[in-house]
Amino acid sequence: MTASTSRSPWKALVGGSIGNLVEWYDWFIYSSFAVYFASAFFPKGNDTAQLLNTMGIFAVGFFMRPVGGWLLGRLGDRKGRKAALTTTVTLMSVSALLIAVAPTYDQVGYFGALVLLVARLLQGLSVGGEYAASATYLTEASAPGKRGFSSSFQYVSMTMGQLCGLGLQIILQHTMSSDTLHSWGWRIPFVVGAVGAAVIFYLRRNLLETEAYEEEAGVERGTLRGLLAHKREFALVIALTMGGTVAYYTYTTYLTKYLSNTAGMSKNDAALVSFCALTIFMLLQPLAGALSDRIGRRPLLITFGIGSMLGTVPIMTALGNVSGFVPALLLMTGGLVIVTGYTSINAVVKAELFPTHVRALGVALPYAIANALFGGTAEYVALWFKKGGIESGFYWYVSACAAVSLVVYLTMRETRHTALTGAEKDAAPAGTGEAGERLTARA
Repeated sequence: MTASTSRSPWKALVGGSIGNLVEWYDWFIYSSFAVYFASAFFPKGNDTAQLLNTMGIFAVGFFMRPVGGWLLGRLGDRKGRKAALTTTVTLMSVSALLIAVAPTYDQVGYFGALVLLVARLLQGLSVGGEYAASATYLTEASAPGKRGFSSSFQYVSMTMGQLCGLGLQIILQHTMSSDTLHSWGWRIPFVVGAVGAAVIFYLRRNLLETEAYEEEAGVERGTLRGLLAHKREFALVIALTMGGTVAYYTYTTYLTKYLSNTAGMSKNDAALVSFCALTIFMLLQPLAGALSDRIGRRPLLITFGIGSMLGTVPIMTALGNVSGFVPALLLMTGGLVIVTGYTSINAVVKAELFPTHVRALGVALPYAIANALFGGTAEYVALWFKKGGIESGFYWYVSACAAVSLVVYLTMRETRHTALTGAEKDAAPAGTGEAGERLTARA
């Protein structure tokens, strides 16, 4: 049995995805439950101001992602994808536990907010490396010709993590009073996240290293010097991520609060709308990923760019005035269908841009920078516009970010035929593979 056949793509897919699920469950429940614990860590007063402070800490977590991308991306290239995957989930378990036991403002003043901040910094460190470790592992462990399909499970697992958080929120909303949730009930999901991450740590220890990584033994790996040899790809990842990450966080983590604060829906109904729309969104990811294996990555990215640039303002405007469950569900689902053109394949596109010895670092660092600048600040920018009385300005901001990324999608090379292993390079016909794609792009 050869090395390639002894590695089960499905086992790798499940092993990489289930850990990613717990990582993003812990990451997203902070946002999902922020409406309940915002008042616990800051002085009583304006609800929007409390939420703004809490989302500020949420955004700060994103600024640790470049640090996590550098440290854990370097670890993934030097010590292996498996080492990075187990490290990220350990950090996430610790951070979730810290939030679960953090003291409130009434108990210790602002020290509780400091504990919350430290926990978010650890989460940012962890997720900064998790995205690249998961994207690289899923891409390299995939069967040739199925990388788009396999890597799409990164966002399947991310969405499942968010659905688990929303599902738990819905259960707690129907089994606890609002006062209980604001008092201590919000701590429950963080306890669940800490325990879940600890369990996944042991599951990830049994994963096999990828063939592509093991083929490059003896090569200098994971260095900034090696990464800087690919400056164009580095800049490309930042630019193509910009529009996608803003749109993703707008239509996922922020929209539940938007439906509640702007449209006037109850928190329960808003959570249920998000749960149903995200379930549909999750099921679309493998279909779009498989489509990219047949027609290429660029057509999907271009479709997203055009749809997000032209569709955000009318969709968000309509959602702000929505009055029923079904219209809200249809509008949110429409937005997420557009976002699928980015989410289903962005991981594989970034991994295909870099060679093996800097792939994890090449994916992690520029992606984390883009998320810190645009994804992590999306909710904060949205709330800033709302507080200033010009909420519609945020819709145009999202559209403008998508327009910038669209230019990149239209001019970048196709990556679908990039060979990752020696066997793939030997099997690739003339004119295909990474070199062939580069020549095609230049022609």
